[in-house]
Amino acid sequence: MNIKKMLLCGMSVAVLFATSANAIDTKAKNMILMDYTTGEHLYEKNATDPIPPASMSKLMTIYMIFDKLRNGSLSLDDTFKVSENAWRKGGAPSGGSTMFLAIGDNVKVDELLKGIIIQSGNDACIVAAENIAGDEDSFVDAMNAKAKELGLNNSHFANVTGLPHPDHRMSVEDLAKLARRIIQEFPQFYHLFSQKEFVYNNIRQGNRNPLLYSMPYADGLKTGHTEEAGFCLTASAKKGNRRIIGVMTGLASNKERSEEAEKMMSWAFREYDNYNLMEKGHKVADVPVQYGVDKTVPLVVSEDVVKTIKKSQRNQVKMIASYDKPVMAPIQIGQQLGVLKIEVPEAAPVEVPLVAGQTINKVGLWGKIVANVKYMLTGDF
Repeated sequence: MNIKKMLLCGMSVAVLFATSANAIDTKAKNMILMDYTTGEHLYEKNATDPIPPASMSKLMTIYMIFDKLRNGSLSLDDTFKVSENAWRKGGAPSGGSTMFLAIGDNVKVDELLKGIIIQSGNDACIVAAENIAGDEDSFVDAMNAKAKELGLNNSHFANVTGLPHPDHRMSVEDLAKLARRIIQEFPQFYHLFSQKEFVYNNIRQGNRNPLLYSMPYADGLKTGHTEEAGFCLTASAKKGNRRIIGVMTGLASNKERSEEAEKMMSWAFREYDNYNLMEKGHKVADVPVQYGVDKTVPLVVSEDVVKTIKKSQRNQVKMIASYDKPVMAPIQIGQQLGVLKIEVPEAAPVEVPLVAGQTINKVGLWGKIVANVKYMLTGDF
């Protein structure tokens, strides 16, 4: 068989840009900027290092609760009781972030979620874990199992709160992946992350996400702070049809966290855009068919080809269709027959399957004889 390669015209596509290739830098020790739609990384700095995530790891606790609500084993109106352990370990006596729950309180899941998301309540996390799984350790085991299932390969949880522990680690890449999943899978609950304040026990507390107050298109997700982790943030902002997720750690102050987050998120919106290079079903070529009732089969793109592209490189793309010819019948619609390789300078190529656009049945014995004779006379099937 002959391998056919076809160079197609198009725009440039950026898949991963190393930090050294970017014209911007950050004071954060670890950082990632991810496009929500494509999942492509626009900026990376020590993105896969397992680091102390502080309260940002509460996103995993939140995911577990959302998952229970989704499968129907939990309801927002269910009521959980506050234990002395939850009050002492995560409440006011601990000195950490708290929802100010009192021992013996019966609290609705809806209120606990707001306490975790808006107030970053350690007590609320422990109450949820104890009532769902029996104790915090069992809930943590479930978190670690779910993390593996979700492909969070640089994460391991030792508690539900994010309080310092040598075995409690996440990478900023994993946090970005988790934030993306929360937005994708639980749109019915995502509005909670943009709520700016919540009152419980007559105590009003504000959301600590600085971007909710400085960027009009920011809408979540979670801050964090410990001495080891520094000031941290997992953030999302949506501007028009585009959403950027950014995760950063190791900032020196709340002010620096706010400034760096706004600078880096604004840079991502300014420098990159999403481009629809081809729509699903777009025909790339007609491929000759051997022993088919039809002489050719349309070769089409198997999915929408949407890529996040640095605006300055949008005219430098190369799209190369590669496939064998002729193709032997029978051929089923959707059968992969080749690949479309998308290339841009200094970036890893992306491959998209090219598939048959229709089913082609095989000719009978007489048709095969005629095709063989034609091939001997003309060299063409």
